[in-house]
Order: sequence, then C-alpha cells, then structure tokens
Amino acid sequence: MIPEQSVTIPVAAGASLEGALALSGQPAAGVVLCHPHPLYGGDMASPVVTTAAGACQGQGLATLRFNFRGVGGSRGTWDEGRGEQDDIRAALASLRQQLPPTAALALAGYSFGASMAARVAAGSDRLAGLALIAPPLASPGWQPLPALRVEGPILLVAGRDDQYCPPEALTALGRTLPSATITIFDATDHFFFTALQPLTTALSTWAHKVKARAPE
Repeated sequence: MIPEQSVTIPVAAGASLEGALALSGQPAAGVVLCHPHPLYGGDMASPVVTTAAGACQGQGLATLRFNFRGVGGSRGTWDEGRGEQDDIRAALASLRQQLPPTAALALAGYSFGASMAARVAAGSDRLAGLALIAPPLASPGWQPLPALRVEGPILLVAGRDDQYCPPEALTALGRTLPSATITIFDATDHFFFTALQPLTTALSTWAHKVKARAPE
C-alpha cells in the first residue's frame, strides 16, 4: 500500500474535514472513498473503506478517505445527507488539487457512503468511475438514482445475505446502469467480515479499469 498522510479538507463556512491521502508520483487517477453512516459508528477507519483504499492503491491510484462532518476530527454536525454530499464534493476538489491536470477522478462509497456517492455522481463533473459497495437499497432513506454522470466503470457489490442491500434489488439497480458490473458474494452480509479478500479482488479490477481509461 502507498503510505498515507493526514490532511485537512476545507469545506464551506470555514469548516474542515479530517482525511487520509495516499499519493505517490504522478498517478493517472485518484479515488475519494466515503464511509458508512455517521450516526451508527461509521468512519473512515471502517475495514471495508480501508480495504477499498488498499485495492485502489495496489493499482497505482491515489486515494483520499475522509470523515464526514461531525465524525472524528471533522468539524460540523450531521446534516441528514445534505451537507454530507458537500463534504464529498470538497474531498473531490481537494484530491483534484493534488493530482496532475489530466488525472481522472472516481468515487467509491460503502453503505451510507455509497448512497451519498451516488447522489454526488449524478450532479458532479463527469467521473471516471463509481463503486457502490452495499448501497442501502432497502433503507427508507434510499432515493432512486437520477442519471449518473459517470464515463468509466461502475461497480455494484454486496453480500447475498445483506439485509440492507438485497441482491435482487442490487441486480435491478444494475439493469438501469448498462455499463455496471454486479458482484454478489455468497455467505456474506452487509459487513463483509468473511469476504474482504474477494472484495479486494473486485475493487482491484474496478480500479484497474479506472486507471486504464485515464489520459496518459
């Protein structure tokens, strides 16, 4: 893995987010990683988030994982998913400043982080890739996706025993995204305790595709 350094990400109104940046050389692409629900113990140290970061770093991509507002060393308070989308946009802008001008940007999110990443992907500048890990499709807070502004690979991944992301719902979502790869792991629930290694493989393949599409 590429060594990480602590960074501070500025957001609106003088607030700031705590982040961990892995950057080596002149990477062709970078990925912002979004963690699970802040009100239920989610933070950027989630094993799934760190697994995703390691998979992307293994393909030579820069990574930036961060804590949403009010989590860990990040300032601010929970904003019911509104300000959290602004946090992602701030993280994308911060990573963009660290990368070469031609480098591509992608998003990956786990659970609540997947929900927020999907919303941002619908309204941001075009992204080079999107990975939604166990998006909470069965949650009352999930909203149907508008058209996504993603030009690269889309990965949808969950466990077959995930109560928050039923595999049939994930498959149905994938049918609305013609370019999406759908991966469902047997004997695995929302937390991927038994599937971190195959999750690494799936994310490494996705990250390789993101890198392959980046300008040289």
